[in-house]
Amino acid sequence: MTMRMGLVLLLALLLLSGCDTAPDASTAMNARQYARDVEQWRAQRLARLRAGDGWLSYIGSGRLRPGSYRLGSAPGNDLLLPAGPAQLGLLEVDANGNARIDGKPGSGATLNGHPLRQAELRPGVAGMQEASRIRLGTSEFYLVRMGSVLGWRFRDPGSARRRNFQGIEHFPVDRRWQVQARWQPYAQARQAVLLTSIGTPLPAQVPGEAVFEMDGRTFRLQPVLDKEALPSRQLFFLFSDRTSGRETYGGARYLYAAEPRDGKLVLDFNRAENPPCALTPHVVCPIAPAVNRLDLAVTAGEKFQYLPQ
Repeated sequence: MTMRMGLVLLLALLLLSGCDTAPDASTAMNARQYARDVEQWRAQRLARLRAGDGWLSYIGSGRLRPGSYRLGSAPGNDLLLPAGPAQLGLLEVDANGNARIDGKPGSGATLNGHPLRQAELRPGVAGMQEASRIRLGTSEFYLVRMGSVLGWRFRDPGSARRRNFQGIEHFPVDRRWQVQARWQPYAQARQAVLLTSIGTPLPAQVPGEAVFEMDGRTFRLQPVLDKEALPSRQLFFLFSDRTSGRETYGGARYLYAAEPRDGKLVLDFNRAENPPCALTPHVVCPIAPAVNRLDLAVTAGEKFQYLPQ
């Protein structure tokens, strides 16, 4: 063999060797980057939960029916607040769910930066309407509407639940659960009714379904349009699976996905999260519909643990 032929063979072997190892190195690098991305998402989510206006700041809640309510933190009030002035005022709710408050002079409460007097209280509706918020120092009281239910919320950034929060447990990050699904849109969005964590109905729109394969089986998930994410039309999946009620929250886990492109979308179950009602008893949230109960153990995303009060 001539020296020239030997060099040609050596070069060919090096090229073949490079073809064998380069994809493995690239795959490992992509996997590390993906894990970092998921960890960053987790850190951002925990920061939102730990924020003064996060879910962990709620310390009081309840439902309201038509009638008159004396508000305050002192015993004897019709609606007993967990904190704030002894007497906040008189709240009146009519048969149509409209609310009006007559504030107690000297309570220290404010509305829109002014001392609380007589005022209409606009309830908050997720993604559609901001609530009229009564400020009580660093705390706040306001009304919310979910479907046909009118309720109240009390928020305190100094809540013990927020102070004692240690984080959320997760399944290990596994790239297998970053699933590419086929998107099958409906000709027109279908009307659906979700149930909430307290059993009340909640209207929703279903624009289509995501179809994916896992372990040789085909699964389908129907999203609803997330009003809070509009106009991006981000898809919002509420699902349960074989881990639900055991390792994960029984009612549902939530998963958001970007708008489909070219008939496909990504379901990244490593970013599956607990609903707000798994973090505090003072909010109401929709649970997974029967069609989204997967006969599959989704060992990815957030686990459920009881949080300190």
